[in-house]
Amino acid sequence: MAALGLSILFLAACEEGAGLPFLEPQDKDVAASETRSTKLVERDVEAPEVFQVTEAGLWDGRPSLGGVWVAHPDVKEPERVIIRNASNDKFVIGALFRRERDIPGPRIQASSDAAAALGMLAGAPVELNVTALRREEVQEEPVPEATDTETESLEKMPEVTETALDPVEGAAAAIEAAAPTPQPVAAPVAATTPKPSTSSPGKAYVQIGIFSVGENANRAADQIRAAGMVPTVREENTNGKPFWRVVVGPAQSKSELTTLLDQVKSTGFSDAYAVKK
Repeated sequence: MAALGLSILFLAACEEGAGLPFLEPQDKDVAASETRSTKLVERDVEAPEVFQVTEAGLWDGRPSLGGVWVAHPDVKEPERVIIRNASNDKFVIGALFRRERDIPGPRIQASSDAAAALGMLAGAPVELNVTALRREEVQEEPVPEATDTETESLEKMPEVTETALDPVEGAAAAIEAAAPTPQPVAAPVAATTPKPSTSSPGKAYVQIGIFSVGENANRAADQIRAAGMVPTVREENTNGKPFWRVVVGPAQSKSELTTLLDQVKSTGFSDAYAVKK
C-alpha cells in the first residue's frame, strides 16, 4: 500500500509540473528576437578635429608612387583622409603624409593618382579640402521579416510578363499618339500682285526760281543758257493764276547734281536749290 501511494503522488507531481513556467515554451516574439543577431558595420566618419585644411593644392606634373595621397607640412602622423576639389566637386579617399621640404607655392602637394581622380592639371593650383577620417562601428538595423499578410499580398501579385515590341509599330504608335489633331486649313488667299506704278521715278533738277511774269522767267533762262547750261521754262498755275518755273537738268547722279547746282549759283542765282520733277 505504501508503494502504491508513492506512485500516485509521483504521477500527480508530473501532471502539475507540466504547467510550470520554466517548462513551458517561450513566447514567439521573444524567441524570434533571440534568433535575431545584431550586426555591426564599419564606416568612415569625417574627423575635422583631427585634421582639416582648405587651401591651394598643386600637382607638379611628375608621376609619383604610392597611389592616392596628399602631403602637408602641418601633418603629425599619417592619416586616412577625404580630398575634395572645390572647383569641380570631385573627391577621393586617400592618405595624408607630412611634407618634409618647404617649397615655395601651395602647401598641399598631390600625387599623380590623386590629381587624376580630382581632375587637377599639372602646374595649375586648385583649392583642396583635406579632412581626416575615422572608422567607427555602427549597428545595422535588422531587416524585418515579412508578415503573413505581406507574404500573402506578394503571392497574389499578378505575374509580369515581357512582350517584345516591334520597333516600327512602337514608333508609329508613339508618333500617332504625339501628333496633334489635324485642324482644317483655310484655303490660301491669292496674293495680289501690286500694280506697277505708271509714274516714272522723279528726276533731280536744279530750280533757278519761280516767276509770276513770263518775260522775267525767259530772261533768267537766257542768262543760264549763256553760261553753257540748258534751262527749261515750265508754265504752271495755282488757283487759276499762272506762274513760270525755270529749272536746269536733269542730273544723272548725285555728284552731277552737286556740280550743276554749283554752276548755277556761280552765275548769280544763289537761291537755286535741287528739286524733283
